[in-house]
Amino acid sequence: MITTLTLQTSGPGLYDFTEQVKQAPSDAGIDEGLLTLFVRHTSCSLLIQENADPDVLADLNEFFRRLVPHTDETSMSWVRHNSEGPDDMPAHIKAALTQTSLSIPVQNGTVMLGTWQGIYLFEHRDRPHRREIVLHMGG
Repeated sequence: MITTLTLQTSGPGLYDFTEQVKQAPSDAGIDEGLLTLFVRHTSCSLLIQENADPDVLADLNEFFRRLVPHTDETSMSWVRHNSEGPDDMPAHIKAALTQTSLSIPVQNGTVMLGTWQGIYLFEHRDRPHRREIVLHMGG
């Protein structure tokens, strides 16, 4: 089964969509297999990350903001691709450093996440976007 989720973002940050993913095995009627997620964009990414303490997400956002600042900062003067704004090339770099796909085992109809794990879309652009995530559930 292949399905597409659409997530609306409002700017940079981590957007939890764990509950939608947990529904995929039952929607597909699959008890055991592998769930693959793939984001169809080059300026955002996917993460499995802690879902208990919101400080973890805030710290990740701050880390990546400091690691790859906007191109209008002096340290980023080497960047050539800036036709889509000062946040665009940094978004591509952040996506290259993270992941555009995830694979999660399914057993007894349950996505096998750990106790404190959630699934996040990591938006790297400043303005809102509609992001598409393809889910493939294979038995």
